[in-house]
Amino acid sequence: GEYIATAYKLEVGHPPGAPLFQMLGRFFSLFAFGDTALVARMVNTMSALSSSFTILFLFWSITMIAKKIALRAGEELTEGKMFAILGAGLVGSLAYTFTDSFWFSAVEGEVYAMSSFFTAMVFWTILKWEEHAEEKHAYRWLILIAYLMGLSIGVHMLNLLAIPAITLVYYFKKYRAPSWKGITLAIGISIIILAVVMYLIIPYIVKLAGWFELLFVNTIGLPFNTGTIIYFILLIGLLVWGLIYTRRKLKPVLNTILISFVFILIGYSSFFLLVIRSNADPPIDENNPENATYLLAYLNREQYGDWPLVKGQYYNAPVIGREDGNPVYAKDVATGKYIVIDGRKGTIPVYDERFTTIFPRMWASMEQRYEDGYKQWGRIKGVPVQVKEGDKAKTIARPTFEENLRFFWNYQLIYMYYRYFMWNFAGRQNDVQGFGSKIDGNWKSGIPFIDRWRLGRQDIPASLQSTADNKFYFLPLIFGLVGLIFTIRKDYKSALVIGLLFLMTGLAIVFYLNQYAPQPRERDYAYAASFYAFAIWIGLAVLAFFEWMSRRVNPKVAAIVVTLLSLILVPGIMAQQGWDDHDRSGRSTALAIAINYLNSCEPNAILFANGDNDTFPLWYAQEVEGIRTDVRVVNLSLLNTDWYIDQMKRKAYDSEPVPFSLTRDKYHSGNHDVTYLIEDPKLKGIYINVKDIFGVINKNEDRLKMQTQIGTIDYLPTKQFMVSYDSTRMMQKGLIPSFVADRMDTIRWTINRSAIEKNNLMILDLLATNNWERPVYFVMTTGPNTYLGLDPWFFLEGLTYRLLPAKALASSDGQTGEVSTDLMYDHVVNKFAWGNMDKPGVKLDDNNARMIMNLRNLISRLALVLLEEGKYDSARVVMDLSLQKMPDAKVPYDYFILPLARGYYVLGDTAIGKDILERIDRYKSEELDYYFSFPDKDLPGLDMSIQEALFTTNKLAEAARELKEDELANRADSTLNQYYDLYMRKVYRP
Repeated sequence: GEYIATAYKLEVGHPPGAPLFQMLGRFFSLFAFGDTALVARMVNTMSALSSSFTILFLFWSITMIAKKIALRAGEELTEGKMFAILGAGLVGSLAYTFTDSFWFSAVEGEVYAMSSFFTAMVFWTILKWEEHAEEKHAYRWLILIAYLMGLSIGVHMLNLLAIPAITLVYYFKKYRAPSWKGITLAIGISIIILAVVMYLIIPYIVKLAGWFELLFVNTIGLPFNTGTIIYFILLIGLLVWGLIYTRRKLKPVLNTILISFVFILIGYSSFFLLVIRSNADPPIDENNPENATYLLAYLNREQYGDWPLVKGQYYNAPVIGREDGNPVYAKDVATGKYIVIDGRKGTIPVYDERFTTIFPRMWASMEQRYEDGYKQWGRIKGVPVQVKEGDKAKTIARPTFEENLRFFWNYQLIYMYYRYFMWNFAGRQNDVQGFGSKIDGNWKSGIPFIDRWRLGRQDIPASLQSTADNKFYFLPLIFGLVGLIFTIRKDYKSALVIGLLFLMTGLAIVFYLNQYAPQPRERDYAYAASFYAFAIWIGLAVLAFFEWMSRRVNPKVAAIVVTLLSLILVPGIMAQQGWDDHDRSGRSTALAIAINYLNSCEPNAILFANGDNDTFPLWYAQEVEGIRTDVRVVNLSLLNTDWYIDQMKRKAYDSEPVPFSLTRDKYHSGNHDVTYLIEDPKLKGIYINVKDIFGVINKNEDRLKMQTQIGTIDYLPTKQFMVSYDSTRMMQKGLIPSFVADRMDTIRWTINRSAIEKNNLMILDLLATNNWERPVYFVMTTGPNTYLGLDPWFFLEGLTYRLLPAKALASSDGQTGEVSTDLMYDHVVNKFAWGNMDKPGVKLDDNNARMIMNLRNLISRLALVLLEEGKYDSARVVMDLSLQKMPDAKVPYDYFILPLARGYYVLGDTAIGKDILERIDRYKSEELDYYFSFPDKDLPGLDMSIQEALFTTNKLAEAARELKEDELANRADSTLNQYYDLYMRKVYRP
């Protein structure tokens, strides 16, 4: 959603940006010819074309390598060899076409398809140079590579990892008698080239521009942007002089290096788009990279923090001090200079050296420590180390280096790479987000005895089955290994080149990403280029089989037979097995949910969302299709940044600015990043009006600052707040729903925290300033941490909670918010979109299944309250809609549909109600039976799944007993007692 929206209107997406992708996406979006509903399709078509050209270049690359192997020592190209070479290209390229990871990204509006295209084209280009290296002007191929790599930076930097393989090709061509010493040196030089591009050219081109800007504006006193202009004039002048000089002095190698550098910069210049568009202040303007200083922070992804690679801290390392970070500058129009708005004093933690290590794999930031994941995968016992905490001493178990390596092996290598590798070349169990248990996200082969040994029982219950059950029978893997061995035997140089590409885009990525556990989503797209390299070996296996078979039959017949059999056994099986889980045709659930969020809001509303999954579809709906642009979407994660607050204070389409009262000097980076809640004893028991608090902050901010040992902090002298209202004005202007008009009340609540972040402070600012003029909503998936304790005043009006100055009635099911039945009924029945989730043939994946749980819960809550209010006809409409739009055949019935079963009994439709109960009973009984068929050592990994099944079975028994279905209740009780006892003995850890 974000990429399509930012491409369509050339806005600024998340760091480090993909401006070339956006420009090309904008071009493709023109072919929608004004039909905004077709824009996403056009951008996805761009990805599909990028993917298809990836396969074309892979085909050409395999045939070039195969030709070199087949015609070594000047052999003649026979018809049989020609067919075998073409067969190798066909099998290898089509195998990669139908690998799970590439296929998933191939047709979506994301950067990975285009990134694969650049990697494929660059690798093909170096092979073309190798073919023409002896010809005049052959260096043009190397210059083309430099240009393509410069362009690829504007898509994704994964392409740069092809540099070592390219360097090795160059070495083998230029040195006809290579040695292992020379090979090692060439690889070392390639790593240096890669480092120069990544850590010098990409950041320092911008960093130097920033230094020049500060020098010429702050020191010399020239106007804004003067330093940047002078810097680029000097840079271009030096490059032109260098090119003229090397040409006159007949230095072709140095000339080629300079030209290559120029072409890298020409490709890299796509990032000017972000600066140009950021200066236009579009609605999506992440990080506001409108000058060189801001652009550098954008490219460095400072918003996301850093992580250690060579040396760093363990996750539980005590902080013993703090260092200053890089200061943040901003334009000050009044003085005509850049001023420091955040000195970043004491922002970089210094860790106890005893808790640091080389090759740190189990690291942590200050915000997140990931302790449980590390303990699970590293099996940490640790070494006790005494540390000081204030005046007291305590003991912390420092992980050992062996445990550090165990985490690296078990999680980062095996789980986060090898598992993905096997998905693509052996088979896949399902598409459930993997957290390490035997029932989700594993690879499988389709060979029964192997899968039974690895994964347990294979008669998986129907309720746990997935379309992503792909069985490749190890055939792609076997072909790849055969191709690898064959290439080593026939042409070790090509084997080294392919192997280096495989390692750099696989294991090197594992090392660089240094992923913590658990990851919020599967990350297999990051390793797709290594699967690309392996697919080359799959293709070359055809040559190996051809060579063996051509000794026994006619070579032409051998080539045709081997090619056809290979096509069936590898890409044929992969395509057949993977088709259903990669078929997303007709599914528009993401847009449907975005529409439902927006249509759950009153006009001119402010809607708080939390994170990418909620926000990006909303951005797409508003920016591209123009749906409900009167609603202002506020991303709570981004609301911690000053640039995002700036954007919220601007008008966007039909939405007026968000009424924040704080001026920029109050919320800029470094100010009010954290506000401490330190209760003044004089104010104990007194609720402070948020208007008064922000009156103080805006008029005399220093009154709410305090000097401490860690420096000056911002604080509020209370944890008890109130938000008042003017009932007469609200009634006259229709700002309050009629059904709560007679129970309006001042909101009084306590924030039970020691501190709040800037986004929380801005919510309080809105409550102080909005004066109830604009409806305020939270999406229902944001969670209690974002509600600040305001949820007793929440009213459920669809997929959103509305904050009102009226105490919500306690829900009979104990969930958040009072159901506004009339409003919600209208939204669900008349305004909700369903994204074809009920249509036959439309496939729903694991993400959709989790989303449907929320929708079922929502509709169950509405139906239950309608029944309590005696609105039986309305309840029946809602309940029937739920079964129709979210059928059991698409996503098996779960706990959230139990209230509907009760509802049908109340309505007298006991057959439907009982059918729901019977299905849930069968599903949970089969699931528990399946879970406890695993060995005891595997059961802790199934803990959450077992708990869910036991909980649902318990609630099922209660519902059945309440509905006089005693036989069903007894059966559910029996299942519960049997498996609860097993759970307590084998899984539960107090």
